[in-house]
This record gives sequence, structure tokens and C-alpha cells, in this order.
Amino acid sequence: MYKLIKPLLFLFSPETAHMLVIKLLATLKYIPFSGMILKWLYSYKHPLLEREVFGIKFKNPIGFAAGFDKNGDYYNEIAKFGFGFVEVGSVTPEPQPGNPKPRIFRLVPDNAIINRMGINNNGVRYTVDRLNKVKPKVVVGGNISKGKKTANEDAGKDYEKCFSLLYDFVDYFVLNVSCPNVKDLDKLQDVESLSDIIDRLLTLRRYSDDYRPILFKVSPDITKEQLDEIIDLVLISGIDGIVATNTTRSREGLKTDKERIDFIGEGGLSGAPLYHRSLEMVKYIHQRTEGNLPIIAVGGISTPEQAYEMLEAGASLIQIYTGFIYNGPATVKRMLKYIVKQYKSKC
Repeated sequence: MYKLIKPLLFLFSPETAHMLVIKLLATLKYIPFSGMILKWLYSYKHPLLEREVFGIKFKNPIGFAAGFDKNGDYYNEIAKFGFGFVEVGSVTPEPQPGNPKPRIFRLVPDNAIINRMGINNNGVRYTVDRLNKVKPKVVVGGNISKGKKTANEDAGKDYEKCFSLLYDFVDYFVLNVSCPNVKDLDKLQDVESLSDIIDRLLTLRRYSDDYRPILFKVSPDITKEQLDEIIDLVLISGIDGIVATNTTRSREGLKTDKERIDFIGEGGLSGAPLYHRSLEMVKYIHQRTEGNLPIIAVGGISTPEQAYEMLEAGASLIQIYTGFIYNGPATVKRMLKYIVKQYKSKC
């Protein structure tokens, strides 16, 4: 079915296609038995898929990465496509429109996307209101960031605000300190800046009755030395894990015509070309921490084989986004079935 629908969707600009899918999800809520049908078509359960990571029980290890459900409008609908968890955001303290359009581009020969959305969202209070009104039926992560107009030296206050407001409504947090589409945001990966953010959030968490895990999302473009510094800081501070990786500024090895790449210009690249770099980082973090630090792997995971390879490389969980767009709604089910098949072959 998706093979028929995909060419039609791809006739529209990526952002228009995104909005059409959003409207479809919104409509499905009002169609009797639609949720039951989606679950029957796309969900897959097996005891071998269940796991507990940083104190949270997941029905399976595949999540939907941040960036699609920016405001927390459709997490329950998304879960019906087989996902074990859904990450909303990134959200910022106040609403922001993001960068001017056009700001998202397909690289079809590469099964990739370049975006420079600029963290457009309705603000953290909107997301809190949604989560409060519509109770999640799936594990929900909250991806938080600083506002575009906030100077880096004041970033800690923005993360603190988002963290405190969302705390009672999500299951875990991801600190987006590496998005390439907000000026100088990735400079927050500097250990001194990270330390300030960490101190603020850990202080808030100490005074809470419930424990919410906190993870960093790192860039695939940082050096080994920078990654080592972040790993050491995470291990010392008590941060609960790392998400590897965000989108990349690199344009190496692309099949798409150079003229189109030059025309698109800046933006973060996601999709298939990012896979091997993400895999390398997951392997390195796993080895460097001797398997003691949970890792959520994200970046270019498009096939069942790649999903399994990431888990074998040391990822506790994985996330997909661009691969889902290119391969369709049955993607998660295919991945889960393959993972179970490989686990069974080891028994």
C-alpha cells in the first residue's frame, strides 16, 4: 500500500507532506475502530522484545525520534504503528516559529533528508497541556532545548524551565544540545556549558518524589576527544545515558547531485548516509563505558538488519524517523520480527 501512496506524498514538499500526515492522524482519532485496525496491521509483541532501561519498562526497543511530534499532539496515534516509545519535541520555554521556509528537503537517491527547521514548536506549556489532557498510552520522552533568542550563557535557565514544567508528564528527558539548525546550540556540548545545565537539572530532580532519567543527545560531528569529555562528564555526574546521534552537517559520500546539495545549503542531514557514523559512535561509547551506560541509537537506521546491528553494537534502545518516512508504516513491525528471529537463533 505504501508503495502506492509514497510517490503521491513525495509530489508535495516535505513540510506539506508532513502536515498531510499530521491531519490524517488527527482524523483517524474520530474513525471507529481505526486504532484497532492500525494495531492489528502494524504492532508486534514478543517477550524477547521487552526490556527495562534506566528504570523504565519498554514493550519493545524501537522508538520514534524527536522532530515529528514536536508539540506532543500525536504520541498515542504514533504508538499504534508498533513503537515502544515516542519522543516529543524539541520543546523550548516559549513558542518559536523556526527558520524561514523552505527548510526541509528530500535527498531521494540517498534515502535522506536535510532540514533546517530551527526547532519550531508551540512552547513547553502547550506540550504540558496536551500531555495532561490526553494521557499517554506509551512511554513518552521529552526532548528539550533552549530558545533560539537565548544566549548560550543563559541556556541553563531555559533547560531548567522546560525540565520543571514537563517533569510530571514525561517518562524521561533528552537534552538537545547538538541541533545544527540553531545558531551556536552545538557549542553547548562544551563541558563547561554542560556542567551548568546538569547541575541545575540534577538539583531540581533531587527535590522530586519521582525519578526521571536524563540523557544527552550528541552530535555525530564532534571529535573523539570531545566525545570522551562528554562521556566522562556523564559518568561522573550521574546523567542516565546518551542519545547517539543528532543530524550531521557532513555531506560526504552523497549520491545526490552536487548542484542540488549546494542549492539546499545549510541544514542537518538525517537518513541512510548517517548510519555508519552513528554505529561507530554507539560502538565506541559502549566500549568506553564497558556497557554500563544506556545508549539510545538513532541515525540512519532504515532496515531490520541495521536495527539489530545497532542493538548488537551496544544500544539499549533505538529510534527511527527518516527510515520510517522512506520505508512506510510497516517498518517497525518488520524490524521487530527480524530482531526476534535473530534472538531465537541464539537460543
